[in-house]
Amino acid sequence: MKTPDVSVVIVNYNSGRELQRALDSIAEDLSERHWEVVVVDNASSDGSVSVVEACGPRARLVRNDENRGFARGVNQGVAATSAPLVLILNPDCRLVAGAYASLLEELERSSSHAIVGPRILDPDGSVQGSARGDPDMLTGLFGRTGIARRLLPWLAVSRRNVMVDSTAGERAGCTVDWVSGACMLARREVLQRVKGFDERYFLYWEDADLCRRVRLLGYQIRYAPTATAVHRVGQSSQKARVLAVRAFHKSAYLYYAVHVAPNARLKRLLARVVLSLRCQVQVALSAIR
Repeated sequence: MKTPDVSVVIVNYNSGRELQRALDSIAEDLSERHWEVVVVDNASSDGSVSVVEACGPRARLVRNDENRGFARGVNQGVAATSAPLVLILNPDCRLVAGAYASLLEELERSSSHAIVGPRILDPDGSVQGSARGDPDMLTGLFGRTGIARRLLPWLAVSRRNVMVDSTAGERAGCTVDWVSGACMLARREVLQRVKGFDERYFLYWEDADLCRRVRLLGYQIRYAPTATAVHRVGQSSQKARVLAVRAFHKSAYLYYAVHVAPNARLKRLLARVVLSLRCQVQVALSAIR
């Protein structure tokens, strides 16, 4: 059997119709390619696995009996596939026509290009800001959803944390620190060299960690604004909101402790306290909504 050109890996948790839209977009955008897709299902209870079973021979299902998180799920999917290129896609994310061709073109510009991410839009057409700078102490304020960034988007710290098209250029790809794991095209050999995603991250920040470790090997992370995907953020996490909030803050601390302040005990302690308090507030707000 011929090895596919690209393996698509989707980690699903109760994504329902969104998963169907993702699979449809793959079939359409990769129609002239030899591809395979593996959906790793983390114990969904909404019947979304039947979508995969009805998708045909190119789609396979890996079923977990519990929710093992995103990082571990992606690693399972990569291990179950064989193509030299791996397209990681969220179940609530869909490719816009021509997205894969643009991602592939950017990846193949240089053997040093290891991971490429597209321009990701919200369903209303606004740019999500999927190409970003390495997280630091100010990311909580100036990150993609940070209050300070929304109020002061022109500041250098805002532009460093979240790159927008006016920074990257309308057509040209550029090197960035990391791209969103909602949609990224990666070389399998590089994923294998870094041993995939760090499975200590249950949900969130595993993409920033992966890209940082890839860069340490001398590879580049690229942003391709000519490739477009549409991401309906958080469709899976909305089904388990409190779990998602806690996972976000736990992963944020892990990233900070490992990459930002590995030898600064007081900074790590401060970060733990601040993130713990922020998590408690977010959990309380989730209960009200």
